[in-house]
Amino acid sequence: MAERLVGRPAPDFAMETVSGDGQDFGSVKLSDYRGKWLVFFFYPLDFTFVCPTEITALSDASEQFKALDTEILGVSVDSVHSHKAWINTPKDSNGLGQLSFPLASDITKQVAKDYGVLIEEEGVALRGLFIIDPEGELKYQVVNHNDVGRSVEETLRVLQALQSGGLCAMNWKPGDSNL
Repeated sequence: MAERLVGRPAPDFAMETVSGDGQDFGSVKLSDYRGKWLVFFFYPLDFTFVCPTEITALSDASEQFKALDTEILGVSVDSVHSHKAWINTPKDSNGLGQLSFPLASDITKQVAKDYGVLIEEEGVALRGLFIIDPEGELKYQVVNHNDVGRSVEETLRVLQALQSGGLCAMNWKPGDSNL
């Protein structure tokens, strides 16, 4: 049975990254996001078919996330060199093009394991998305089968509900009152 993550401190991480413009390598750790909200998502592999739809949709919505004091970080088990090549490949050739956030490399697969999304026998992550609050508490997780992409609109809705500070009924939307 998987260990419960929601409501607990998010598992710590430190990984190498490539910038969203595909030019620079760097590193990131969970503490870099202290004081901000973080949408932290896993995808299976670079150069696949559902992943670019999710990654570019999140990138396209980055201003909406920034307005909510929220950063975005994508991660897969690929190397930073694969990430860089994918960002620098044109969209019409199954590439990503420029992104508004970095991609991290979980080449050791330890972070995917710590977040409970590693498919051990395949060596890839499930589509896991986590929202971590400014104090480092994991507030939300959703894990999809790799055949099904996630929803930017639902991620924004849940983020806004979490930030509302109250109890939010089913189908709560920004502007609705809390319970």
